[in-house]
Amino acid sequence: MTFSIVLVKLIKIILFQRSPSQRYLFKFILKFYLRVQQGGLNTSHLTTTMSTEQYSKGLAGVFVAESAICTVGVKGVGLNYRGYDIKELAAQSTFEEVAYLMIYGRLPTEQELVAYIRTLSSLRQLPGALCDVLERIPSSAHPMDVLRTGCSLLGTLEPESKTNDQYQIANRLIALFGSMLLYWYHWTTSGKRIQTTTHQDDSTARNFLKLLRLDGQEPPALHVKVVDVSLILYAEHDLAASSFCARVTTSTLTDFYSGICSAIGTLRGPLHGGANEAAMKLLEQFNNPQDAETGIMKMLSNKELIMGFGHRVYRNGDPRNPIIKEWSKKLSQEEGGDPNLFAVSERVEQVVFREKKMFPNLDFYSASAYNQVGIPTLFFTPVFVISRTTGWAAHIIEQRANNKLIRPSAIYTGPDSRPYIPLKDRKSERKSSL
Repeated sequence: MTFSIVLVKLIKIILFQRSPSQRYLFKFILKFYLRVQQGGLNTSHLTTTMSTEQYSKGLAGVFVAESAICTVGVKGVGLNYRGYDIKELAAQSTFEEVAYLMIYGRLPTEQELVAYIRTLSSLRQLPGALCDVLERIPSSAHPMDVLRTGCSLLGTLEPESKTNDQYQIANRLIALFGSMLLYWYHWTTSGKRIQTTTHQDDSTARNFLKLLRLDGQEPPALHVKVVDVSLILYAEHDLAASSFCARVTTSTLTDFYSGICSAIGTLRGPLHGGANEAAMKLLEQFNNPQDAETGIMKMLSNKELIMGFGHRVYRNGDPRNPIIKEWSKKLSQEEGGDPNLFAVSERVEQVVFREKKMFPNLDFYSASAYNQVGIPTLFFTPVFVISRTTGWAAHIIEQRANNKLIRPSAIYTGPDSRPYIPLKDRKSERKSSL
């Protein structure tokens, strides 16, 4: 076994053993590794292929930070937020409790939670200048672009400062993203300038559904609960692409808004946040379960990607999936639910597992849950933003507390060194179309 492989295995073993002696050993190994990289130790006798063996496409399996925020895929531990099991949080807490946990590092007391909910409620009013810009964004824009633009503009209207610190900005964005989205939505679809604040004790989920529907009615308790649980499940997931991007941006010592803007741009992609939208578009192709079986078999035979399945970390199933699946099922059994949509979703799950042994991830059943609650498909990923802003904020705060510029290297695959050719002597390397 080569030196680098042994080193990586040791790091993986020790990283999740947190006793003082094991942490000391981990740090010693890292120092040793750095000395090797800097040429302080001659290891040529150990391996001649270390540089290529260290390469990991997509940084799979590479540790780039120590974090106290979340565990993902750790054997015997599962998915925890700051030590709390996701199953317990989804069953017993609220999104506001989780947001507080993410940002402040602990669960709130009863009094703190009431105050925090009211703080978020007071932060939902949009600045006039932001409303003006939202009204100028065309109805054809993707809602994720609306949130990215709104976040960037807010950074100029309410810049980070000693009197507007990272904690205040985090809470402002958590409160305001839903307001941005739904103000723009109602303006572009009906010309309405909506009031974005509701009752001071309204949760994020309840406020969102009220603003979405604007019917003057209290949304059904089940709908509020499903959205609330989904916000908990989406709140944090270690160094997913968007969180890593936020930390990379933050490591340059830029402002808080820049970190969030870069994360939003990353989440927009269909291989990350946009997967729930893609999953819904997939489900809409099928009229019934048999239709779904036929269609999925055809897609698999054509080697097409089935969105909402598989995960870079989880190999035996996403622990969040059974939770959101159960809520989607409950919705399908209630008046106004869509039992056929749930049945189609289950058949797709069964076929993909039977044929490919792949499990659905959180995005798959979130699609049918959001659809049954009445959330438009194009809003699925923006709802993800409202939730994940809590995790992004936690990562930005943590990165700032122990910062080092994140700057990995690439393995060069371009041409060897070659002489510069004066412009007059160059010949086209492209084939002529004449």
